[in-house]
Order: sequence, then C-alpha cells, then structure tokens
Amino acid sequence: MIGSLRGKLTDKRPNIVLIEVGGVGYQVQIPLSTFGGLGALHQETTLLIHTHVREDQLALYGFLTAREKHCFELLISASGVGPSLALKILSGMGIEELVPAIRKSDFAQLVRIPGVGRKTAERIVVELRDKLAAIDVPEAGKQPTRSQLESDVSSALVNLGYDERSVEKAVEQARAANGPASGAAADFEKLLRESLQILGNSAMQKSARAAAPAAR
Repeated sequence: MIGSLRGKLTDKRPNIVLIEVGGVGYQVQIPLSTFGGLGALHQETTLLIHTHVREDQLALYGFLTAREKHCFELLISASGVGPSLALKILSGMGIEELVPAIRKSDFAQLVRIPGVGRKTAERIVVELRDKLAAIDVPEAGKQPTRSQLESDVSSALVNLGYDERSVEKAVEQARAANGPASGAAADFEKLLRESLQILGNSAMQKSARAAAPAAR
C-alpha cells in the first residue's frame, strides 16, 4: 500500500500528475485543489496517497494535505460515491465550502457540483454529516480556531480509528498544554504523541470506572 510519494514532478495536468521516484514514474489522479498548490515542473514534490485497489485496477489518488485526503476518504465511504466522483466533488467545491454545505444539509449548493444529483447529495449529507467533526474549516466572518497542524493531527488520529469527538478534545488539551504550534514536522510528531497519550489515559480511566462496580 502506497501512503505517500516524494519525487520529481515530470508532468502535471488539472486532474493527473506524473511523479518520478527512483526512476519509476507514478501516475496519480488529483483534484483541482491539489493542482493549484503544485510547484513547477521538474521540482521535487510530495503527495499523500490513497491507493484504491479493484480486481482489474490499481489507482493512486494524491493530495497535498491530510485534510484533503481525509475528506476524499470520507466521500468515497458514502454510498454511491466512487473515487472519480469524489475527485469531481473536491474539484467543484473547496473544503471550506463543502464541509459547511454538508453540515447544514445545503442540497442546493451540493447539486451544483457536476455529477452530484439530489439523491447523491442526500446520501452524502446523511452518511457524512456527523463524520465531518474532525475536519475544521473557518465559518464566514470567523477566524479559524484550529491550525493546519492540528487538523492534520486530528485526521491522522481519526484514520487510526479513534472517535472524532474524543480526538478533538485530546488535540485541544495537547495544544493548550504546549501553546501555539509552529507547524514543523517535529511539532506534528510531538502533538500526535501527546494527543495519543491523552486518548490512552482517557481509555484507561473509562476501563477503571467500568471495572469498579464489578469489583464491589
């Protein structure tokens, strides 16, 4: 399973790129949001990869941020939404607009995306509305309350299987204990490690409380 690719960007188009890694060219499908953030040709680039395997095909989907990748994986978990449609959705609407539209059941806005009909929009809202808690986006007129670093850590923890609300609380506690983060890789590892510790302590406390009545 390929989780990320780092190599020379040898070709790029709005929906697909070619990254050369160790003499091998990997063709990766991308949304427009990722295309807009890519550097110039022949420069080194890094993409987070979702590997999609079917009986007759192995396809790679690439993203510049963990938040984009997480949103893509949530979309393809919805009934009737495959990887191609998920890319169209991310290309047709930025995450800053998409997430609030799903949370508010704004079907009129969702069906403006090419390929998304009313029934598909309804399934996306019903199945994903509660799962989007870990994806933080700024509301209109408000400043973001979470940094990209914290969003990336939250996405990583949710992908590990932790409950989204528990993750949100743990990351907030770890952030409060350490102050503002600088966004460096070391800060990501530190925040992730401390959030995991908080989640572990919380799980131990719950187990202890559950075992207490039995001990009596």
